[in-house]
Amino acid sequence: MVTNSIFDNTETAFRLKSDSELERAYFLFKMISIEPLVKIGTAATKFALNMRLPVEGLIRSTVFDHFCGGVNESDCMPVVDNLYDVGVFSVLDYSVEGKEGNDQLDSTLNKILELTDFSETKKAMPFSVFKPTGLGRFELYQKKSENIELSEEEVNEWERVVNRFDKACKAALNANITLLIDAEESWMQNAADQLCEKMMLAYNKERAVVFNTLQCYRWDRFNYLKEAHRKAKEGGYKLGYKIVRGAYLEKENDRAEEKGYTSPMHKSKQATDDCFNKILNYILSNIGDIELFIGTHNEESVYLAMDLMKEKNIAINDSRIWFGQLYGMSDHISFNLGVLGYNIAKYIPFGPVKDVMPYLIRRAEENTSVAGQTSRELSLLKKEKERRKV
Repeated sequence: MVTNSIFDNTETAFRLKSDSELERAYFLFKMISIEPLVKIGTAATKFALNMRLPVEGLIRSTVFDHFCGGVNESDCMPVVDNLYDVGVFSVLDYSVEGKEGNDQLDSTLNKILELTDFSETKKAMPFSVFKPTGLGRFELYQKKSENIELSEEEVNEWERVVNRFDKACKAALNANITLLIDAEESWMQNAADQLCEKMMLAYNKERAVVFNTLQCYRWDRFNYLKEAHRKAKEGGYKLGYKIVRGAYLEKENDRAEEKGYTSPMHKSKQATDDCFNKILNYILSNIGDIELFIGTHNEESVYLAMDLMKEKNIAINDSRIWFGQLYGMSDHISFNLGVLGYNIAKYIPFGPVKDVMPYLIRRAEENTSVAGQTSRELSLLKKEKERRKV
């Protein structure tokens, strides 16, 4: 068994943070731990931005700079370089959401292609990433997922979505990097899954170029994985999966209740944890067929993965297995894994402050709902503050 004290080393965890950055992080997580304050703050921020009040500077110097790399890729480079110097890789995530026009969707594709080309020459950035709704309209994915017949115009629109996916995947193959495709709400995800499978069939012949995402708070994901594995073996291609617990729990349950269907979510956090660990074990048991990106802030799941790798005689730096956390969170996991020699990457969101706000609001709400996570961050930050005073 891996010793359960690896992630308590705060000197390693916060080695890149100045004293002032440490204080800011402590302040932010303290605020996030107060649920009413988060609700008031997010509502006030949305209002201020919509009314074009001059608050971007304040947002930029606090929550934005903690959770994001910058407003553009050049802004992010000092962060990327500093992380790489201590054994942590980067996934630059252009976190602009909710764009629906063809010009806007094409613009997002162009940004993904730019980042992919850039990553080819930057060892610190072996990944590119996008959300399905960055390349296609949400309602279109939903209609495809629900098998609703598309109009002629929508058929053409869907072809453009497929072509955008194809261009992104082909660019990743040519650049010799890995493309991570995020998962979103369940009622649009079937279409995204089918499109990811189509891309895997085309591009994952030698290695997993294209990764889909499995949200383990969904009770159908383990069976989905087994069926996808069967099809991949028959089709002679590799699978790639990022596994996460999921970020839309309340939204999913609320919609299921409102529309009167069975929720796609597990009924308890324990069931979600069990599903995550079951999927983790299955993939590591089939690492010759399925490559893995373990996206988690849960220490027990990371320890389990480390134990399973040891048990199955998988090298800690096996190129088919990566760990990942979000920038600004769980540095105690990321940096300590990096020192040990595991493949570890930080997801670094970037984009204009106003456009990235939906992402930042989700992070605040997510941290508020996972009280144990926030209290762990606070206790480690406090420990490091005290260590530096000695």
